Amino acid sequence: MNNYGDSAEALLRELLSRDGINELTAILVAVVVSLIVNRLMRAPLKRVRAARSGSLAEGAIIIAPFLVAMGLIAFAIGVTRMVGAADGILLLAFRLVVALGAVRFAVFLLRMLLGATSWVARWEGRLTLLVWIALGLQLFGGFDWLEQTLDGIDLIPGKSVFSLWALLRGIVVVGGFVIATTLAAKAVESRVMAIEGIAPSTRVGIVKGSYSLLITIGILLGVNSAGVDLTSLTVLTGAVVFALGFGIRDITSNFVSGFVLLMDKSIKPGDVISFHQHTGTTSDNFGWVQELRGRYVVVRDRDGVESLVPNQSLIINSVINWSYSDQRVRLRLPVMISYEDDPELALELLIRAASDHPRILLDPAPVSRLMSFENYGMKLEARFWIRDPMNGVNNVRSDVNRKVWKLFKEHGIKIPVAQQEVRVLDPGADMPRNTLPYDADPRR
Repeated sequence: MNNYGDSAEALLRELLSRDGINELTAILVAVVVSLIVNRLMRAPLKRVRAARSGSLAEGAIIIAPFLVAMGLIAFAIGVTRMVGAADGILLLAFRLVVALGAVRFAVFLLRMLLGATSWVARWEGRLTLLVWIALGLQLFGGFDWLEQTLDGIDLIPGKSVFSLWALLRGIVVVGGFVIATTLAAKAVESRVMAIEGIAPSTRVGIVKGSYSLLITIGILLGVNSAGVDLTSLTVLTGAVVFALGFGIRDITSNFVSGFVLLMDKSIKPGDVISFHQHTGTTSDNFGWVQELRGRYVVVRDRDGVESLVPNQSLIINSVINWSYSDQRVRLRLPVMISYEDDPELALELLIRAASDHPRILLDPAPVSRLMSFENYGMKLEARFWIRDPMNGVNNVRSDVNRKVWKLFKEHGIKIPVAQQEVRVLDPGADMPRNTLPYDADPRR
């Protein structure tokens, strides 16, 4: 505390001296010129961001005002040393400007690596200011007093000492290592996902494995660098693990299920799947896999809605993978015709209706079958194959149904409707024998 007060008092005396006023004037000139340069760079910066011409050009424009300020202050330091004047304030200002420029450029690089939609992009200016203030306090010696104050607050009374300063230092150091390893993991992800020679599921597995490994290494290195005595946290860690054991059970199960899906390759990005308990080609809950994440799978349906399905659901429940080994699927289209119509002609028309569609395969060719004789007509079925179920199934059904209706109308084939005949008799009247049902006729 005394050292910090003495340094602050010495700095104040130097500021009020004649040399100090000259140094402040030089610093003010450097700040004004850098602000002018920053204002002039706004238009080019907007054009670069709009054109997305590259991060290097944007970074150069951002760092330009700081370089101008550093150059002017360095020139002022050289002049003061030539005339034999004091330059302590100029040196301190130079360090502050260098620190601000370095922090600004580092935050810019962090934003470019994490993406324009990350939290860094939203907090870019405030994060820069916060880190720069922390570095400024370190340059002024303000952290010495803060460290002494926080180090005197013991969070876990006992033989082992775990102070508030140790906790904050550990959080900062571990956070820094985690951010660094996260950036490394994202770099690995971009490289691996760009390799076309590796299967998509294998690429996702490599990315997930490397991400988990790097984050774990970052946490361990951060804890080790922070100098935290883990033995003092044994009781606290045990309580936390016991409390979280029930809460993270499902999360852990989803992560393990995700790795199982990657290993057995039962579901891969691009697969067409549907969620129900029945086999067949119904399109209920139909969609295709967009991404495989650590906790869930992103499934996009025909309406453009993306569902986040937990990995555990895909392991436990039955899932139909329409493209597991082959993307070709067969569709069945049932049709009823009247007993008065020619079934051979109707079967031929069904094949004709299915053969004219551009998405229906000609090898294997469409076929038609007479399935059964029902109460009010003959049940026919058209069967045909498509190779792109991810583009929709019901749209093909609709097109073929419309074609069948048109061909049946042209050839006079009727699609019967189930009908029932109800007869109302007077009370006490006897039903004629020739109208009795089969089981009610006493002669049978």
